[in-house]
Amino acid sequence: MNLRHSCLAALVAVLWGLNFVAIDFGLHANGREVPPLLFVAMRFLLVVFPWIFFIRKPDVSWKAIIGVGLFMSAGQFGLLYLAMALGMPAGLASLVLQAQVLLTVLLAAGFLRERPSRSQLAGVVLGVAGLAVVAVGRSAVAPVLPLIIVLGAALSWAAGNVIARQAKAASGLGLVVWSGAVVPLPLAGLSLLVDGPDAVFGTLADLQPATILSALYTAIFASLVGYGIWNRLLASYPSSAVVPFTLLVPVVGMSAAWLALGEVPTPAELAGGLLLLGGVATAVLTRRGRQVLRLGQRRGAGLAPVLVPGLGAGLRTGEADDDGRLAAEAGIRAGAREPDAR
Repeated sequence: MNLRHSCLAALVAVLWGLNFVAIDFGLHANGREVPPLLFVAMRFLLVVFPWIFFIRKPDVSWKAIIGVGLFMSAGQFGLLYLAMALGMPAGLASLVLQAQVLLTVLLAAGFLRERPSRSQLAGVVLGVAGLAVVAVGRSAVAPVLPLIIVLGAALSWAAGNVIARQAKAASGLGLVVWSGAVVPLPLAGLSLLVDGPDAVFGTLADLQPATILSALYTAIFASLVGYGIWNRLLASYPSSAVVPFTLLVPVVGMSAAWLALGEVPTPAELAGGLLLLGGVATAVLTRRGRQVLRLGQRRGAGLAPVLVPGLGAGLRTGEADDDGRLAAEAGIRAGAREPDAR
């Protein structure tokens, strides 16, 4: 990538890293606890409206849109916000959620019959070891339940990735907006059942400025701006040039949580985090000639799909085309195609 687009990719990582601190501020505004499921519903209401009236529905089935909405949006963020409301530190959440990369590899192998490479399997093993160290270190200082819930969020995200991979939507932003329409009503209804009408309507009647600003940031900057830039870069460059920037997200998230919230990870959490990031790096920073998950020729397909574990970007595909940019025997070539000027 050229310098400008590298800076844009780094900007997205910063936006996504700060997202966790913004969520924490919104959940605990002025000492008042905001119902987490209600907060997710508020976020996605802002993701969907008014943008759904201006962004065309992606050319995928309603089943795919609902599946992505339920798993990548409602499941992932519902569990993430719940874990943070139960005490999961923002910085640690930004780290553990990266397990979605490893879980996506495993789910794709199980449901899409996409055989992972040796380096991806090694990355999964290393990442699992890192998560085990984090869990042990976390259990020594705080309940481990919130960490398990974040792992559930990562699993839900990975399932959404697989559904998005099967859908093959041409517009990643369109899929984010339209699938987001699945979220507000169900999660608001769940919040009414779990938290009770008094808590829900009391929160809505007395919204704190920090909660409103947090919802705006997570919806506009983390979701719409971040995903818009990310999907644009993925459409213009090989995934190997873009995806590694996601490794900056937990670095930004943990640094921001340390500065803004005073969160200092324990030595065990740091050691486990480094192992986890090492596993993620091993899974995504493979040689260019190994970027294609080997399917062994799926019914005449020239190339196997390429897994791209990005934050909310779903899974993109690399397919052989007429200009010879991709070669079946080499995976994806190193040359990057410049984006068209808009």
